[in-house]
Amino acid sequence: MTILDHDERLSITEPEAIADCKSLFGFDVPFEVKRFGLATEFVPPIDESYVFDYDTTLAILSGFTFNRRVMVQGYHGTGKSSHIEQIAARLNWPCVRINLDSHISRVDLLGKDAIVLKEGRQVTEYKEGLLPWAMQNPVALVFDEYDAGRPDVMFVIQRLLEAEGRMTMLEQNKVIRAHQSFRLFSTTNTIGLGDTSGLYHGTQQINAGQMDRWNIVHTLNYLPHDQEAAIVTSRFPDYDKGEIDKMVRLADMTRTGFMAGDISTLMSPRTIISWVENELIFKNRETAFRLTFLNKCEELERSTLVEYYQRVFGVDI
Repeated sequence: MTILDHDERLSITEPEAIADCKSLFGFDVPFEVKRFGLATEFVPPIDESYVFDYDTTLAILSGFTFNRRVMVQGYHGTGKSSHIEQIAARLNWPCVRINLDSHISRVDLLGKDAIVLKEGRQVTEYKEGLLPWAMQNPVALVFDEYDAGRPDVMFVIQRLLEAEGRMTMLEQNKVIRAHQSFRLFSTTNTIGLGDTSGLYHGTQQINAGQMDRWNIVHTLNYLPHDQEAAIVTSRFPDYDKGEIDKMVRLADMTRTGFMAGDISTLMSPRTIISWVENELIFKNRETAFRLTFLNKCEELERSTLVEYYQRVFGVDI
């Protein structure tokens, strides 16, 4: 991870404009939501075709509006991180994502001494990491793959989960207080109990005391068939809707087969989107399917997937 090479703070302070949730997200919410007036370089770009799920949007908006710590849990490819980012984009709220893989250390998050050039001389200077920088700015900080974080890193984060989150920087002998518009989110594939499905190697059990500090835990799993088809169609408005409907039906079958223990790999919405993109490249649906999904599956399970494909499309591959 790159340590920030500056100590500048964002000039914006707190959201003041009232958000029109009906026009921004497609529905009204039962509380007033505020947004920043201007977008900074840290605001994610808006995906105009994005379709918002009501329950998920409500949970995330409560995090932005009431400073609740929100964890979004669910299977891969369901749009957990993108949901947070797209809400931040429409609220003009600066948003920074950190992937908590096993290589992220305390030093990466907190900062470290670095050699800098000042007045022609090399001097040692402490450079803040992303965590203290984000805390002191109106930033929505998102920890991706939260359940894959190392134990020493998780204890660094734990103190932030308090509503009045403060952080003691031993290296600088000071206490950092969170900015009034600092927000904290996380996304996980499990619910803190470790991997029970075999899909998510490398995930850890999360300390029960830390899980208790997350104010809201929302589950975002695969959407109903029609809603998922609508999301893919919105991404590819010129693509045949009937074909997309069949692709989603095939994905539904892989999920049912996974739940029944027939196969160990399933298709996510991200897989379907990649399948469409690859078909647009290779001009062949079956070739795109093999390259996108089938080749990722266990060889012994491919006959089952080929049978699913034949039942949906009426074609042997």
